[in-house]
Amino acid sequence: MNRREFISSSSIAAIALGNGAQVATAATSKTSKRALMKLGCQSAPTNDTHLKYLARYGVRDICGYPEIGDGRIYATVDELSRMKDLAAKNGIEIECVGPPVLTSSYIDKEKHPAIMLAKSPERDRDIESIQTLIRNCAQVGLPSIKYNMSILGVLRTGRVPGRGDETLSQWKLSEAHPKTPLTTAGHVDADMFWERITYFLDRIIPVANEYKIRMACHPQDPGVPPEGYQGVDRVLGTVDGLKRFIAIRESPYHGLNFCQGTVSEMLADPGKEIYDVIRYFGSRKKIFNVHFRNIRGHRNDFVEVYPDEGDVDMVKAIQVYREVEYPYMLMPDHVPVAVNDPNGLQSFAFCYGYIRGLIQSLG
Repeated sequence: MNRREFISSSSIAAIALGNGAQVATAATSKTSKRALMKLGCQSAPTNDTHLKYLARYGVRDICGYPEIGDGRIYATVDELSRMKDLAAKNGIEIECVGPPVLTSSYIDKEKHPAIMLAKSPERDRDIESIQTLIRNCAQVGLPSIKYNMSILGVLRTGRVPGRGDETLSQWKLSEAHPKTPLTTAGHVDADMFWERITYFLDRIIPVANEYKIRMACHPQDPGVPPEGYQGVDRVLGTVDGLKRFIAIRESPYHGLNFCQGTVSEMLADPGKEIYDVIRYFGSRKKIFNVHFRNIRGHRNDFVEVYPDEGDVDMVKAIQVYREVEYPYMLMPDHVPVAVNDPNGLQSFAFCYGYIRGLIQSLG
């Protein structure tokens, strides 16, 4: 080969190598997306002491709980601003607001039950208060509100030993014995429950659209058999129910406070099934917040565990959140407890480090 032939063939090879690199880069870019999610928390209270605790462990984004006066169920602009400013002084952003209504409490103990009891005119007054909260959040620059549509609250049958001195919260349907046959809500079948949900969404989502506030609803924890529990059919206790829910009043501001633990509790084999559920809601941009927690067990029989010891592969799960380009918070929830860990602060700190490490591992 003479000099001219060598230079010519080398140039062709270089071009080929360059094109190959471009193809490889393009292929990589399709499979390796930048991680957009961030470590968060929804633990209360939103005061200076707790904010400093959160900042200590690298939590920079949270769901906040404003101090609300006068017995109102909505926070004023000033109340929201004070909460936001206090968080900012600690280097923390308020990404979501938790109001004192539509919580996960048991209906017989709920201070503001009218929406879930379909009790008018009280429910209309409470809905108007939530509409006011949406407007006030928009004025202050707080982008999301979380809520529940629950009557039974969080059902559990007790606690069992975990590793070390921890105890784990358990739900075992076969051992569940409600204190009363019915709650104050009486019998609430699926049609009645969907009517209450739709009534609420018809009045709330148009306001959320106008003010661009994401409304994030938590699934019902845990699911119960089709015949219900204490007279209540938990329609948001199945994946199909959640699919139906997000289709009511379709909107980019209507979605889920996606509790990965609660959704895992709905499944026969969460270690295999949860990833496609994340893909379904995540690809449709219906996940506004994630409770990134793990369980051991399956529907009707499970315990809540640390993220590193359950049946769900949390490394695989976080890769799916990246795949669907989920951009909001991943937060601990329902952590194990121990006598020597008041308020679960150590357990939460463990989870913060675990989640933060997984996010950083994504590059």
